[in-house]
Amino acid sequence: MLQLEHPPLQATQIKRIERSEDTYLGLAIAFAIITLWASSLIFLFSLDLSQVPVLWKIVALVWQTFLYTGLFITAHDAMHGVVVPQNLKINNFIGSLVLTLYGLFSFDELRKKHWEHHHHPASELDPDFHDSKHKNFFAWYLYFMMGYWSWKRLIGLMVVFNLISFTFHIAEANLTLFWVIPSILSSVQLFFFGTYLPHQEPEGGYTNNHRAKTNALPIFWSFITCYHFGYHEEHHEAPHVPWWKLPEVYKMNRKVA
Repeated sequence: MLQLEHPPLQATQIKRIERSEDTYLGLAIAFAIITLWASSLIFLFSLDLSQVPVLWKIVALVWQTFLYTGLFITAHDAMHGVVVPQNLKINNFIGSLVLTLYGLFSFDELRKKHWEHHHHPASELDPDFHDSKHKNFFAWYLYFMMGYWSWKRLIGLMVVFNLISFTFHIAEANLTLFWVIPSILSSVQLFFFGTYLPHQEPEGGYTNNHRAKTNALPIFWSFITCYHFGYHEEHHEAPHVPWWKLPEVYKMNRKVA
């Protein structure tokens, strides 16, 4: 049985969270993520990998993957107009910037597809959903990624790779380990925690009109795994709440339950 709407009190509380005044805090958080990503990347590019133990290479790879995911989560918030809600021009500029840094994606194109996902979640009209044939994780992930595939973008990334390598004399191994691989791993992370787990159909069928469920993780682990993107039912209930406020909606829902 689908739950078509949340109780009036809960809806009122969500509106309060959406409208709470945090002037330009979203902009500051976005700036912090971009700065961390860029400064970390510059530092990692400067390393002589032959002198770095394997364990620290893995740690750096995981760290850079986490920051790449932060770039996309920032773009996702921009698609909902909540990075700088007071100024949508700046908001959209930041969305375009971080998607360019992430992988030369088009902000307008991804925003259009993302809102199709919100309007038709886990259905044949949802560009992020499987086609009823590719239901397991790996097949669905590949099907999902093909929906965003572009030869033009791939060629552009190859050009950027070589420009960085030859212009700044960055070793290809560093570029591959800290620029290419983290972006791919972050797409797996985003898909697993933000699409596959939340929108995979339960055995008894979907139980709410968002066709989504939440990854009920403690707040710390929710942040570490995917910037609270796993609080996915809450995100669909309150799409204009930024990622860093989703724990408030999650805790509110737990009290109601």
